[in-house]
Amino acid sequence: MSDFRIDQITNQAGTAGPQIAGITTFSSTSGLLMPSGPTEYRGGRGRGVIGGGLNPAYFNVIQYITISTLGNAQDFGDLYQIVGSGGACASSTRGFFTGGSEPANSNVIQYITISSTGNSFDFGDTTLRRTYCPSVSDTTRGVTGGGITGPTRVNVIDYFTMSSLGNSSDFGDLTVNRRRASSASSPTRGIWYGGENGIITVNTIDYITISTTGDAIDFGDIATSDSLTDTADAASNSTRMIIGGGNFANTISYLTIASTGNSTDFGDLTQARGALGACSTPTRVVFAGGYLSSPYPAQLTIDYVEIATTGNAQNFGDLNEVQRSCPGLSDAHGGLGD
Repeated sequence: MSDFRIDQITNQAGTAGPQIAGITTFSSTSGLLMPSGPTEYRGGRGRGVIGGGLNPAYFNVIQYITISTLGNAQDFGDLYQIVGSGGACASSTRGFFTGGSEPANSNVIQYITISSTGNSFDFGDTTLRRTYCPSVSDTTRGVTGGGITGPTRVNVIDYFTMSSLGNSSDFGDLTVNRRRASSASSPTRGIWYGGENGIITVNTIDYITISTTGDAIDFGDIATSDSLTDTADAASNSTRMIIGGGNFANTISYLTIASTGNSTDFGDLTQARGALGACSTPTRVVFAGGYLSSPYPAQLTIDYVEIATTGNAQNFGDLNEVQRSCPGLSDAHGGLGD
């Protein structure tokens, strides 16, 4: 019996493929699996979202980009609570903004549906009020670690289940108290990179296994003489974490998430800047916004790197509005797998 190959069928003019209509049943050992469920819950579209920040005061703007293309950001909606300098993470369908300043320390977790546009909604609360508290996630859990509450740098890690509304629960502790770390994840590991403890810049890299609970473990050190990486940001695919910027720095570094060891130089950003937002797909990391130097004017710049290579960043486009201290997330980051 010969195969019936639908990819070899054309219309009479040979200018187009088949149009299938009126079929009520279909049976085959191999065939087309149609997607099901509402469009907004299918995920995996490669959308990057940047939320909140300073401009120069705290504000609630959310912007989005399509990471695989080039171009300017577009308006997504507004955070329901004005906040900046918090954490961000995502599943393939929902994005989360955790903690931050309003300008007081916040414990609010806000969420959006990434594939749509619109304002955020209340999800629950973290275990304490804090700012500069980066987050990581796999397909199930969001995890927030470190930060500052009042004048105190903390090492607290907590987690929440992204598919249901509710408050965070205790996970464990980072190896050192810190704020302004960078974070990213693979499907199994979450990484916290650098930060500051109020006296010096922290050069320690920590990791956790996201599906468990417990204290973080030392991963390695920041392999750079740059002491200003405490306002860098990072994103990843399932293999590599890419870290960019810092106070007045244009440095880009990377590490292999599945191993342990020190970070390695990757290249340079198009602008030296800190307090930027980062998001990713399996192939590309984008860095958006940030500030250049005192008195810390916010920037429009978006640039990108290809994760599998090393080299300098290239221009992507501009934000719709200037933002700094603006956490980023995507529906296709490393914690969700490639």
